[in-house]
Amino acid sequence: MLTAFARAFKTPDLRKKLLFTFGIIVLYRLGAHIPVPGVDYGNVQQCVNQAKQGNNNLLGLMDMFSGGALLQITIFALGIMPYITASIILQLLTVVIPRLEALKKEGQSGQAKITQYTRYLTVALAILQGTGLVATAKSGALFSGCSVASQIVPDQSIFVIIVMVITMTAGTALVMWLGELITDRGVGNGMSILMFISIAAGFPGSLWAIKESGKLAKGWIEFGTVILIGFVMVALVVFVEQAQRRIPVQYAKRMIGRRSYGGTSTYIPLKVNQAGVIPVIFASSLLYIPILIVQFAGTSTSGWSAWIQQHLVDGKPIHTVIYFFLIVFFAFFYVAISFNPEEVADNMKKYGGFIPGIRAGRPTAEYLSYVLNRITWPGSLYLGLIALVPTMALAGFGGANANFPFGGTSILIIVGVGLETVKQIESQLQQRNYEGFLR
Repeated sequence: MLTAFARAFKTPDLRKKLLFTFGIIVLYRLGAHIPVPGVDYGNVQQCVNQAKQGNNNLLGLMDMFSGGALLQITIFALGIMPYITASIILQLLTVVIPRLEALKKEGQSGQAKITQYTRYLTVALAILQGTGLVATAKSGALFSGCSVASQIVPDQSIFVIIVMVITMTAGTALVMWLGELITDRGVGNGMSILMFISIAAGFPGSLWAIKESGKLAKGWIEFGTVILIGFVMVALVVFVEQAQRRIPVQYAKRMIGRRSYGGTSTYIPLKVNQAGVIPVIFASSLLYIPILIVQFAGTSTSGWSAWIQQHLVDGKPIHTVIYFFLIVFFAFFYVAISFNPEEVADNMKKYGGFIPGIRAGRPTAEYLSYVLNRITWPGSLYLGLIALVPTMALAGFGGANANFPFGGTSILIIVGVGLETVKQIESQLQQRNYEGFLR
């Protein structure tokens, strides 16, 4: 594997791509530490040290995607979260709006138009989320229990608030541009790489915090246990993410003039985890809505507000059960809208393909739907169990939930992006008759 890394840097064009990617990553991490104008950086650091473990589930998720920049209120505080949200919304609207569905079928030109719409929606969401973040920081609700939370934004004039929102929106647009630069001139998918770096940046601090808060052998027992759990989880995630059901497809021979076409055998790869990490994000966002309503309602003593604060907090049994079932539901929901068996069956029929033993057309669509439902069950249960690892860590490590680095969302994204990037480097090495990372 080390030889493959050396060969990657010896190849001139691949070396340029890797160095360009590393340069963009350095710029991205630098921007994640530059505070927004109008913020008292000393008070922010004091509140981060005091109240970081008390954050809700979605706020912790957004902070993870921003590489810790959200709670620091830097120019890259929103990170790539607006782009991820915009991409998910456009993907869902493609099923509902015929115009977007037609653009998707147009190929590269249609995809370019959808990408343009995604950029516009990203900027709009950045303005909305930036306004919400500034309002939350100004009121002191961003850090519950911090004595100087209300002094994070000393000057609360309209001009300062507008400058803060514009700065965060510009930071999101810059992050989006950096991601597209990596995709065009670097290695791998740019947005995925930036997401990978954001999550990985918090690992050393989280691991050391577990060691510092541990009680057995000065924390080294807990530290080693977490590392061991991390290796086991990575192996499990790699195994499931690579697992797929291959449905064989045969294409009949066709004579066009004097030449014959077709007669080849291929397969349709249906992944066990076809939905990826999207169901976890959906479930976290949906469960955060009641908590958000309670926060904006203020110190309400009504029955429903007290029930939400008591039962829908991360780590509570009712929250855990609802979270698990929401992940399972959204896994089936997302697979249903992202993979259309009827469309796949029609395309196969159009080009003379068929599944051996299954008639073309409607029987093929029914067979694909049957297989997809069967493999989505273990995939959705696997997602739910992986997402509950931080909750189990809370019980096992005495409140280390916020510092537990190998949470479900983070490990899924890191392993998925890592595998995808390694495959791209491998393919470029193999084009030059080099062996890949694994012989």
